[in-house]
Amino acid sequence: MVTGGDALVQVTGPDERSLQALRILLNGRDITQAFRGVKEPRSMLGLATHLNIGHNALELIYTGSRQAALDVTNYPMTGPVLSGPHQSPFVCQTEFWGLGPALDSDCTANTRIEYQYWSTAAGKFKPFDPSGPRPSDIEQTKTSDGHTVDNIVRKETGTINRAVYEIAFLHQPGQPLPDPWTASPGWNGRLVYTFGGGCSAGYRQATTTGGVLNNSVLSQGYAVASSTFNVFGNNCNDVLSAETLMMVKEYFIKRFGVPVHTIGWGGSGGSMQQHLIAQDYPGLLDGIMPSISYPDIYTVAAGALDCSLLAHAFDTSSAAWTEDQKTAVSGFSSWGMCTTRQLGKLTWIPSTFSPGWVNPANCDKVVPSAAVYNADKNSAGTRCTIYDNAVNILGKDRDTGFASRLLDNSGVQYGLAAFNAGRIDAAQFLDLNERVGGYDVDGQIGARRMTASASSVQLAYQAGRINSGSGGLAATPIFDMRPYLDNLPDLHDRFRSFSTRARLTSANGNAENQVMFTMPTAGFLYNDLTSLKSPLTIHLAEALPVMDQWLNSIQQDQSNRSAAEKVARNKPAGLQDACWNATGEKLLDGKARPCETLYPFYGDPRIAAGAPIANNIVKCTLKQIDAKDYRQPLTPDQIGKLRAIFPAGVCDYSRPGVGQQTVTQVWRKY
Repeated sequence: MVTGGDALVQVTGPDERSLQALRILLNGRDITQAFRGVKEPRSMLGLATHLNIGHNALELIYTGSRQAALDVTNYPMTGPVLSGPHQSPFVCQTEFWGLGPALDSDCTANTRIEYQYWSTAAGKFKPFDPSGPRPSDIEQTKTSDGHTVDNIVRKETGTINRAVYEIAFLHQPGQPLPDPWTASPGWNGRLVYTFGGGCSAGYRQATTTGGVLNNSVLSQGYAVASSTFNVFGNNCNDVLSAETLMMVKEYFIKRFGVPVHTIGWGGSGGSMQQHLIAQDYPGLLDGIMPSISYPDIYTVAAGALDCSLLAHAFDTSSAAWTEDQKTAVSGFSSWGMCTTRQLGKLTWIPSTFSPGWVNPANCDKVVPSAAVYNADKNSAGTRCTIYDNAVNILGKDRDTGFASRLLDNSGVQYGLAAFNAGRIDAAQFLDLNERVGGYDVDGQIGARRMTASASSVQLAYQAGRINSGSGGLAATPIFDMRPYLDNLPDLHDRFRSFSTRARLTSANGNAENQVMFTMPTAGFLYNDLTSLKSPLTIHLAEALPVMDQWLNSIQQDQSNRSAAEKVARNKPAGLQDACWNATGEKLLDGKARPCETLYPFYGDPRIAAGAPIANNIVKCTLKQIDAKDYRQPLTPDQIGKLRAIFPAGVCDYSRPGVGQQTVTQVWRKY
């Protein structure tokens, strides 16, 4: 699969002499002259151009006979390749990016090149005019491969796959750019691909990428790339993100050269993308560095969306619920995770995800209001739930005609751990589970609990919508970086990293490819992400060359071991879970587990209802109610009421969930 009408092709022969006699044909046309030698022995590299849309035949002819052939499918630069039919309506935002008006309905625009330099005086990037006088405050930097260059960055902005992409790397204006045959002193040959956070429906080109002007990365010589479709807050669809990464990376390779490694980078929703792309589309990312991480969106969404259901149950109950009891039922470090609170100058607003993720009218303001779904006035309109946004991937529900929702709480006993621990009484436990209800197709809370179809859940596991720790993720080095936010009402809580670890261990027998780093917060999440001096920013920059070292060792391992074994075998010496305390002291999380003492982790409403720490069960397997499961006594009448609340039974978390399995096929197309 290639895009844009051209493809970079490498040919390797048995010896140099055979290459000289080789003819290379594209659809019967001789393109041998486009190829020339590279550093690799017995190899030539060439850019095959003028490919047809659809199938193309590459042939290698030697001494009059065909020695090899390759069928190449070429797709338009506007996509799609993997993700299925384009969303409609779709709002172009090229003018925001300074690219001028869109040239077509696919939001194509002219490419823009600009230069910026790191100012030692201002401590930030400033515009650089190649034709103007040279600023006196340009920083000099030494790249990871030993070149000392001016910290001047070339930034390219354009459109690929209807999204806006950005590519940046160190480059001195007027000097040759790197290309597939020739290196340049500013680029160390590595690519960092960034992913942005959030999770919202799309229908727009959007105004943010994962960010490419990261001086701590660029100054080491890494190239950085991203796109608006690699931000979950712009379009919460991991297959679309993988497709866009694939297309932008291909464009980068054809213009600038093949990266030695491609490393994923980004937090929150950006971490979900890294995990799922590594699992489902192996080869796009060689190593990943997810920060403030989550395993995936759909298992996270279930517990997060429980917030509004629990709040509704508490608010309508005649029983008195203390803050401590609400916290115990929620499983979080604080019930504040589910309530709006003021944090200094920032406001924590849980409604953005609960019930925002299931509200069909929760569209970005640039989406025309006349196009947005309304149950009464526009039932065929655009639905902006996170599930409808991925309808190509999830399919449609037979009953509603809308996207299948991976939401099910049919057997969930909310507050089970709190009841068994004596933190709530039997009356509260029963009242809570009788009232909790679920969301209807329009995101409204009703008395009926939610039931996901077994077939849609099974497909979600098979296709990799759920992070099961399998597929390509099993052999991908992972640096999990996290500022500790559990003491704040912030859903970026620490147990998510352990959920991923439990899934890796379940799928592979170990989690040797994942290393966790935990550090103090800089006050709030915004500070952690934006401050140049936050512990997260500092430790991410320090960890990048360590990831590079790990990947170098794996690449050099020519043994017959499996890919997963090579990852474990080549982990840098001494690399293990660690944390930093408030004074900056590094603690290794060995047998004494000092990091778990310093930074305890909690759970969510599903874990507080008995789910395992892996938190990877979308639809639980049911069992009949058994009085032995409850550590507080229940009267026969109370047992009878519990059976009335759960006529089909309650969750049996000792067994796998319905349809639960590892990924059965990578590189799926929709």
